[in-house]
Amino acid sequence: MRLRTTKRNLVAFVAALLATVAVAAPAADAASPSWRPVKADRWQHQLNPASSGAGTAGGVTISPCSRPAVGGPPCVKPTVYEIDLYGPDGRTPNVAAVQAIHGVGARAVCYVDGGAWERWRPDAAAYPASVKGADMDDWPGEKWLDVRDTAALLPIVGARVAKCAKAGSDAVEFDDVDGWANSTGFPLTAARQLRYNRSIAAVARKHGLAVGLKNDLDQVEDLVGNFDFAVNGQCRQFDECGLLKPFLDAGKPVVQIEYSDQGARTGGFCAQANAAGRSAVLKQLPLKATPWTPCR
Repeated sequence: MRLRTTKRNLVAFVAALLATVAVAAPAADAASPSWRPVKADRWQHQLNPASSGAGTAGGVTISPCSRPAVGGPPCVKPTVYEIDLYGPDGRTPNVAAVQAIHGVGARAVCYVDGGAWERWRPDAAAYPASVKGADMDDWPGEKWLDVRDTAALLPIVGARVAKCAKAGSDAVEFDDVDGWANSTGFPLTAARQLRYNRSIAAVARKHGLAVGLKNDLDQVEDLVGNFDFAVNGQCRQFDECGLLKPFLDAGKPVVQIEYSDQGARTGGFCAQANAAGRSAVLKQLPLKATPWTPCR
């Protein structure tokens, strides 16, 4: 699980321009999900299950309550929870958490890694050796995938998304879908990445789920029609938040996660995010239930 985007460079910029010419953007996927997030939603990101106990379901803390970083009442709660596909055992879809989230009137987004192999996943053996590339920096046990091989990858991703849908999730968010801009060990291009990202978005659509794009900032303009929302880690820290504006312009939410306070409570990134209309939150690694500090 990668929580930040790599810095843009000239090669990536030129490749993105070429991809825009080489790959015509299709119309937005025809199938419509039954629910889509909105800009006003407050997001919780708990990908690290807690031990069971009072106020938890499937390792997920339900209805944490915090004061917003910038003004607001003393207690606000999430309206959208992003949680891992699997529960605390790492193998069973987290139906209990999804049901509990729905029980408090909130929505559940299912986290799926679409662009990296993770050795601890129950389907890790399904990936052929040929699609596993370079190790991901700072994330032991994860390798970049060769997204050119859709014949091998789409059935695996499709099986994961089907589990998200069967568990009752409302949406899926795909992580690590910007391999073309990283050192993956494969000759990936912007055009190949666009095709793959659109393909997995279509998979989510087939299961009636809203779909979110994680990072891949250089291709936002080409993908905004295929995704319902964007999730980004540390765009303020790396001065990249402006690249997500096409989603906001299209009336679609942008979810911003920062891990450094940077004066959040004194007019820092929270004030900027609120003014721009991004749904921002201050979290800590690992992504446990708390602390949870929404910007509004």
